Amino acid sequence: MKRPFTLLFFLPLLLIIMACQQRGPHFTVDGQITEAEDTMLYLEHLTLAQGAVRLDSAKLDEKGDFELHGPRPGNPEFYRLRIGNQVVNLSIDSTETVTIRASLPRMTLGYTVEGSGNCDTIRLLTLKLDSLTRTLRHVADDRSLTLDERSRQMQQMLRDYKTDVKINYIQNRYGQASSYYAMMQMLGGQMVFDPVSDPSDVTWFSALANSWEMLYPGCPRTENLCNIAVQGRKNTRQHVVQIDMDNEKVSETGIIDMGFPDAQGTERRLSQLKGKVVMLDFMAYGMQGSQERILVLRQLYNKYHSRGLEIYQVSLDADEHYWKTMSEQLPWVCVWDQEGLQNDIVSIYNLQQLPTWFLIDRTSTLAGRMEMMGNLEEEIVKLL
Repeated sequence: MKRPFTLLFFLPLLLIIMACQQRGPHFTVDGQITEAEDTMLYLEHLTLAQGAVRLDSAKLDEKGDFELHGPRPGNPEFYRLRIGNQVVNLSIDSTETVTIRASLPRMTLGYTVEGSGNCDTIRLLTLKLDSLTRTLRHVADDRSLTLDERSRQMQQMLRDYKTDVKINYIQNRYGQASSYYAMMQMLGGQMVFDPVSDPSDVTWFSALANSWEMLYPGCPRTENLCNIAVQGRKNTRQHVVQIDMDNEKVSETGIIDMGFPDAQGTERRLSQLKGKVVMLDFMAYGMQGSQERILVLRQLYNKYHSRGLEIYQVSLDADEHYWKTMSEQLPWVCVWDQEGLQNDIVSIYNLQQLPTWFLIDRTSTLAGRMEMMGNLEEEIVKLL
């Protein structure tokens, strides 16, 4: 007589276990949204093809506690919590739990996040963009300024914002979801970073595209970045710095496959030297002491070139004719960057002084930079 009761008792438990097994790997977003009683909270996947796709939902009570779930993505993806027009943007790249706490009136700008560094960086970027928006609006409404003055101030604010985000949130983090989010921020219905006509922004899109192509090949986000970068390069200048990152091995900023003209006008690419031990050298021939340094490099080159040493020397001199005159007799690869210190390569490689050199091993992996390494000759010998 007890048998039916036992089956009835265990049947719901069995159904729960089976449901969990069928759901597969998933992530969880939990937490608390106060002052939101009787409202619906939605977890949505921000897809490239279909826009916002609802994954889960919960009706909040007076406490506001919630727990929502979604299938684990195979690569970094973007999601949001939404109540009406109030949203919290998230990135998820594995099976994890992200905890969000907020009150409904200030949900978009006043939330806290635990369990994900990328999600917290997205929170900071959201606050920065909101601050920029309010500042731009204030300047636009300032009738004490002329239209030209307002326009110049607003353009400068936007340039300052982009530089800040590039250096402090994207540089050295090209493969992270928060960097993708930063480059895709919208302001007034337009992208903050211009992938169509701004050569500087195109450079950074290219940096992300190359890093994502290595880390997440074939995924829709990677293809999207690559398409943006390719089109941007077509629309802007011919020469754009391209970055090839190995996040597990790169110790500073990564390997940049750059192409600059030599004295004969032929583009020489860093990637053409794969298989060699390469000294990547940024310098200006017009600087004091450069000729003495050239003599030292000549001795190293003559001594180790036959064993596989190559030098790829990038001149940042302002005077092209002077660079050609000083470099025409040098035996290694000498190229000239016509943009000099204004090129994004200076920021991407975090050049703090000239000269600065990097060593690259035979697999085109960055082995180190000047500040991190000891005697140049000893370091070269280690790699040969």
